[in-house]
Order: sequence, then structure tokens, then C-alpha cells
Amino acid sequence: MIHPTAIVSKKAKLDTDVSVGPYAIVGDHVAIGKGTVIGALCVIDGYTSIGNSCEIFTGAVLGSKPQDLKYKGEKVFLEIGQGNIIREYCTFNPATHEGAKTVVGDHNLFMAYSHVAHDCIIGSHCVIANNGTCAGHVTIEDKVVIGGMSAIHQFVRIGTLSIIGGC
Repeated sequence: MIHPTAIVSKKAKLDTDVSVGPYAIVGDHVAIGKGTVIGALCVIDGYTSIGNSCEIFTGAVLGSKPQDLKYKGEKVFLEIGQGNIIREYCTFNPATHEGAKTVVGDHNLFMAYSHVAHDCIIGSHCVIANNGTCAGHVTIEDKVVIGGMSAIHQFVRIGTLSIIGGC
């Protein structure tokens, strides 16, 4: 279930039925749950864990170094729950200070080009439409809809069942 052109570290932990597409890269400290599908050209790096039955589409970059000047190489984490759909070219970053984590709940839909920055907490059953971006330290509670091309400023909390209009 691993394409011959994919580069998967021997240290990575892939559960049963994980599929890794062409030219994807999976780093040393990555753990991927049962039945998850990694698309072509994805990069999954850092201390990243992905739950069961997720679908990650072409070109997603998950777990690369956070985009924050205060990050100095600490051991940081990205945890992605079960049943998430992460569409093309999404980017998710880990936290910024030692031992901290960015957390994504279960059964979310992240449409193309969505971004989840460092130290974010995303609940479950959320939809973030195309080009929706969450700056650092954002909390999005359960069942939230973020419209396309909407940017959530850092240190903001979006409450359960909220809807943020597009643009």
C-alpha cells in the first residue's frame, strides 16, 4: 500500500491498511492510524500523529516547522484525530514551545489550501472552506463552519456552532 516512489522512514509507525501515494514523504517521528490514505506529493514530518481513517489529498504538508520566529527547534507536536478529510495543499504546523501541541479533533473537513498554524486547537465536526486560515493560538470549538478565504486572527476563540462568512 506504499507507492514505490514514496519515501517512508523506517522509524515511522504506520498501522494496517495505510496507503501512501506517489512521491509522498513520511518522516521519522510520524505515526499514522489504520486505514488512513496519504495522497501523492504529501509531506508528513515532525512529531506528527494522524488517527484512523483520515484522507489526506495531494500536496498537503503536515508537521513541518512552525511559522513563528520564537520557535528555536524545540520538540513540538501535531496531533490529528480520526476521520478527517484534508484536501489538496493544506498546511498544518505543530506548536512552538517544548512539549506543546497543535490539536485537530475528529471528522473535520479542511478544504483546499486551508492552514492551521502553530498552537491551534480545532474541535470536531468542523468545516474550514478553501483558503480558510487559522493563525497561531486559535481555538475553534466543535461544529464550526469557516467560510472560504476567511482568516482567523491569532489568539481568537470561535465558539461551538459558529459560522464565519466567506472572505
